[in-house]
Amino acid sequence: MEDIEQIRGLYREYWRCMIAKDADGLRGMMTEDYTLLHMTGVRQSAGTFLKGLMDGTFNYYSADHDSIEVTVSGDRASMIGKSRVLAAVYGGGKHSWRLRGEFSLRKEEGRWKLSSSRASTY
Repeated sequence: MEDIEQIRGLYREYWRCMIAKDADGLRGMMTEDYTLLHMTGVRQSAGTFLKGLMDGTFNYYSADHDSIEVTVSGDRASMIGKSRVLAAVYGGGKHSWRLRGEFSLRKEEGRWKLSSSRASTY
């Protein structure tokens, strides 16, 4: 149960960092080989995604979480978070999105880290 609560906390911290544009905080919760599959179908490395966050390509203003489902198997885990997010991306205006984040995680040196994510809507 402790692992599940840690991972749920990681999801909430992920969104706090996204809204605050805290690239260092986000980088610290990602594995070196982290990749994101954006809802547009574009696959991005952590560096590319964080650059887009910092340069204003991706802007997040709020996130209200509907659910955070976690499954743990040894030092691997999966998580599906569903959140209502206010965002402006790729130069568009602010819109409310019902975002579903599907995450893979690995435990490294006793700490859970995000190894990949896939964004879609729900």
